Amino acid sequence: MSDKVIVSAAITGAIHTPYMSDFLPITPRQIIDEIIRVYDAGAACAHVHVRDPQTGYPVNDENIYREVISEVKKRCPIVICITTGGRLGMTSEERVQAVPLFKPELASFNAGSMNFALHRILESKKKPSKFEWEEQYLSMTEDLVFGNSFKSLKHFCQIFKESGTKPELEVYDVGMINNVVTLIEQGDLSMPVYMQFVLGILGGAPATMDNLTFMVRTAKETVKDFVWSVGAAGRHQMPMCTQALLMGGNVRVGLEDSLYLERGKMAASSAEQVEKIIRIARELGRTPATPDEARKILGLKGIDKVAY
Repeated sequence: MSDKVIVSAAITGAIHTPYMSDFLPITPRQIIDEIIRVYDAGAACAHVHVRDPQTGYPVNDENIYREVISEVKKRCPIVICITTGGRLGMTSEERVQAVPLFKPELASFNAGSMNFALHRILESKKKPSKFEWEEQYLSMTEDLVFGNSFKSLKHFCQIFKESGTKPELEVYDVGMINNVVTLIEQGDLSMPVYMQFVLGILGGAPATMDNLTFMVRTAKETVKDFVWSVGAAGRHQMPMCTQALLMGGNVRVGLEDSLYLERGKMAASSAEQVEKIIRIARELGRTPATPDEARKILGLKGIDKVAY
């Protein structure tokens, strides 16, 4: 299925805060409806975070997760990818707890430690915050290390294996590729792996064509047996995803990564971004994979084996 492209949509994330966009999904119902929209638009996979429905604060509430993913499962066959990145500042145990609980087909797996910095967003802040937590949350990242030590990575691998969950390896810089190789050599990760190159986060690799080309080439030389995708922050989303399409990779869009559809125009839904990248893909001879085709490409266990 070399012409097929897996389009993932990151629905709400834990980067953007409510003041930044009135379209950011916050409540369980908003998140559910948004997942259905991206499925109808052609996405095969939805990357899921949840938030406090009253304030929009990113949380790891198992009851909210259950409400969201159970309702989505009833309504469509999209692949659910639960986050283990969670909210910046969460402990590793808090971040991973949804995997053994729900045993999803796919979950994110951050491949190394980094400075994950959002504080510079405040330099261009022009609108007032909607909630008290927003500015504090953004500013505290100036002194935050997003920790993913080898010990915690090994622990995550064990939990993923026991749950039958495929790791989506989030690779923010080239050194994390070496981390993936080490986990493979130790027997902690099974081949083929699924890698997502995430570009443009302050603390990670800049979103440039040269960097993406270098990271993919490095992975081909060291990891060798893998499926890959690209997600990029802000204005880099569409250019980097378009390059991924040209290189034969898969793509991730969504309001977690960018609040805009194009320069000066905010996206009213992640589905608009899905529709746009699929239009680009078709022009380049790529067709969107269905959820079941994505399951086959990634070697997922199937929606009938999840625990929700």
